[in-house]
Amino acid sequence: MKYKSQKIAYWFFAFSMLVFAIQLTYGFIMGFARVGMDGLHEWIPFNTAHTVHLNSLVVWLLSGFMGAAYYIIPEETENELCCVKLAYVQLITLAVVAVAALVGYHINYWEGRKFLEIPRPLDWLVAINVILFLFILLMTIIKGKRKTTTSLVLFGGLVGAALLYLPGMISFNSQILDSFFRWWVVHLWVEGVWELIMGGILSFLLIKLTGVDREVIEKWLYVIIALTFLSGILGTGHHYYYIGVNKIWLIIGGIFSSLEPLAFLGMTLWALAMYSKGEKKHPNKLAIYWTLNAAIVSFLGAGLLGLAHTLPQTNIYTHGTLVTAMHGHLAFWGAYASIVLAIMYYAMPNITGRKFYNHTRGKLAFWLANIGIFTMVAAFAAAGVAQVYLERKLSFDFGQVQNELQVHFWVLITGATILSTGIILLLIDFIKYGMPTDEALVEA
Repeated sequence: MKYKSQKIAYWFFAFSMLVFAIQLTYGFIMGFARVGMDGLHEWIPFNTAHTVHLNSLVVWLLSGFMGAAYYIIPEETENELCCVKLAYVQLITLAVVAVAALVGYHINYWEGRKFLEIPRPLDWLVAINVILFLFILLMTIIKGKRKTTTSLVLFGGLVGAALLYLPGMISFNSQILDSFFRWWVVHLWVEGVWELIMGGILSFLLIKLTGVDREVIEKWLYVIIALTFLSGILGTGHHYYYIGVNKIWLIIGGIFSSLEPLAFLGMTLWALAMYSKGEKKHPNKLAIYWTLNAAIVSFLGAGLLGLAHTLPQTNIYTHGTLVTAMHGHLAFWGAYASIVLAIMYYAMPNITGRKFYNHTRGKLAFWLANIGIFTMVAAFAAAGVAQVYLERKLSFDFGQVQNELQVHFWVLITGATILSTGIILLLIDFIKYGMPTDEALVEA
């Protein structure tokens, strides 16, 4: 690492991995409940497990983004991170909020709004935490020796994520208005500003790993931004029809949702082109694997499966079914989980000074995790198609259909086991790197 303050990223990555493990654990609780093995129902009912699973995903990804920003911004600005002690305070408060929310979910203290179940008082603590985070980054950028496109896009995405969280904190008496603005948070995060964050991290990694000139890589970053905003903002409309808003939004949402794969295709072609132009001499092959994985799988999950699922002619049948879970799992894995793991694998050797670049355990973790997630997605796809046909074409009862789908959830559990084996190996990798050390500091 070039700057001593970059060590703070390690602790955000460590917290991220801990919450990731919690998410996987509650995923298994849900999976076994789906096949009738619901022995924990008295203590952890399905709705609680579902809430923890979804919200822990958001927490570990956000923590990963924060760690990435704390590692990237000092290098991009050529300046030590501002207010390092405040960054540690911010990490502690983030952990406190996460633990308080987790406890709240288990005692039925939540809002009951998907992805935004966190109790309302904790919303304000999240807002303060994010303001503190953005203040630290802003002061670092202002005091920095240079301002790069990569750092500004990353910071802009983080600011956008903070601003779009605010509509989810407004209370409405109308269910339609509440759902309308909830989608501002949920959809415009994952298919809007989070893509900017992903683009910023991807740009940094491509510059470091390929050796291609910064000007070339950052020029294409502008194209990604344009495609993201063109498709993502109005693409939100495909959700509105189902909450009672005018039918025109189904058409608008369908048209612009169909453009969303272009942003991810552009990102994929960008990453592959830069890699092919590069020297391919960087020793950190695992960081390269995860970087290319983020670009390619995000196109498959968020792009192609998103398009197949959200076209109005299809979505009228698939909306709210397990087809949604098929799209969601591969989209989050490709676009956001993989990019967080990529920056971690790049940063950890530099933070700790232990150059574990190209070892069997890391490669096995990569392949098992991807094989596992694709197995899960296949299971969700088969279950989703069967569910759509039985429920929405043949009008079978919901409960009856769920019983018929149990066989697919055994495949899902198998895939989740393979995925979790890969993640366990990844966690062992993380532990093997050890703690950050000042000895890893090199001349900028």
